Amino acid sequence: MKGNIFMTGAESLIMTAVKAGIEVCFANAGTTELPVVRALEKVPGVRPILCLFEGGCSGAADGYARMKEKPAMTLLHLGPGFANAVANFHNARRAGSPIFNVVGDHASWHRPSDPLLNMDVEALVGTVSRWQRTNQSSDRISHDAAEGISAALSGLIASLILPSDHAWAEIPPSEIHAAGFRFDPVDSESIEEAAKLLRSTSRKALFLGGRALWKAGLHAAARVAASTGCDLLTDVFPARMERGAGFPIVQKIPYFPEHAAAMLSGYEAFVFAGAREPVAFFGYQDMPGRLLTSDQRRVHIGTAFQDAAAALECLAEALDSPPSPPGKAPFMASLRYPELPGGVLTAEKTCLALTALQPENAIVVDESLTSGSSYYSLATSLAPHTLINLTGGAIGQGIPSATGAAIACPERPVINFQADGSALYTLQALWTQARENLNVTTLICSNRSYNIIRMEMRRAGHSVTGTEASSLIDLRNPDIDWVRLSLGFGVPAISVTTVEEFSSAFSRAMAEPGPHLIELVLQPSF
Repeated sequence: MKGNIFMTGAESLIMTAVKAGIEVCFANAGTTELPVVRALEKVPGVRPILCLFEGGCSGAADGYARMKEKPAMTLLHLGPGFANAVANFHNARRAGSPIFNVVGDHASWHRPSDPLLNMDVEALVGTVSRWQRTNQSSDRISHDAAEGISAALSGLIASLILPSDHAWAEIPPSEIHAAGFRFDPVDSESIEEAAKLLRSTSRKALFLGGRALWKAGLHAAARVAASTGCDLLTDVFPARMERGAGFPIVQKIPYFPEHAAAMLSGYEAFVFAGAREPVAFFGYQDMPGRLLTSDQRRVHIGTAFQDAAAALECLAEALDSPPSPPGKAPFMASLRYPELPGGVLTAEKTCLALTALQPENAIVVDESLTSGSSYYSLATSLAPHTLINLTGGAIGQGIPSATGAAIACPERPVINFQADGSALYTLQALWTQARENLNVTTLICSNRSYNIIRMEMRRAGHSVTGTEASSLIDLRNPDIDWVRLSLGFGVPAISVTTVEEFSSAFSRAMAEPGPHLIELVLQPSF
């Protein structure tokens, strides 16, 4: 008899998650995960949230982790279920988001029969997981889960493959293991080397990534800039970044490699804090993939499992930087809003209108791609806000990531600045926003094309006017009815064509609780 004498392996899993401080599980479970579903019901402390597509689970967990600074849990069904989630797990991996992922599997004794949903799940999980394990026995589930969560806390995806018979088996009450993580000490030698490099060179840059772009890291980076005169740079798609008045101005390198290489060529030295060296998004003919040259000097601090923000603090101290950067320094942003334009919506007017109307303390999940190309520079001097980017480049992040961010920070307005083509990958996450009554406003930049492909084809000298080529770029014929799609998922929606209509709809969305969607029909730029 079970009663108070026994617990299931799945219950030990959830108890371990609760002990580790995990509060949310984004789930799309199947038959093999039913023991875990029952455990979520029996063991209080982890809030289950249903996503209609596995890519919604992984994207929501990514957005949640970036904002909450702690892991979310995901629960996915077998190998095919995990496969559906891989694209947004890729984005999470590139962003360094902590996620503890549980993948159900066939009963251990059934898997050798090669049943219908069987596949090499270990190989699949390994493509995006920095830690992975297939559980071997019920009494090891808590131990395995604690190790996985500890690994996730370091900023990576940890995946535990859990055979269903191990999850449903009854085991005697046993120790629930604790998870924990501490950053490695900052490397003092690299700090000294970085300080010498910044003192000895005239044209230098501090290249920021990861926690270096959070509040404490940016404060320390501003101190370094104040004492050395270095520029502050970041990559095309930083994972999470605090921005606005009172924060230092950080320049993003351009998307296209020739522009990025030209920009970076002006520096003789770089200090990388929590960031990789920049490379071209793709390999192009007659163009190097690496954007720095061999004669440009570089030092890395805050690497691997070190805290990049702490490394910057150490660098500031090594440089005898002022305790606080001058508020009026040219590299510090001051509050300034652009004027609200008027007339028919274009990509540029959309960016101007959004930045003119954006509320303080907003979380902006930016997957606007080509339509939002001017947003970053325009938003530099707005009220403080947080920016989340498409860090891994796998489109379909925006809507689920905004969902997770809203669950992590329910007190803050979340704005999903979203391209129409990429939105179609994970549109189902709107339903989760409606079910959970999340304060997310989705702005669909409806240019009705894969415009980035159009731009790439033009850059390569290929025609985009032929029937065959345009058919793979054009999202018209038929036009996508965003309003009806959104209403079908339970999210109020409106389509607008002018700045005035957008301003009215956006103000209403900001004033009303719950999710909203606004389609911005953009005047074609081609």
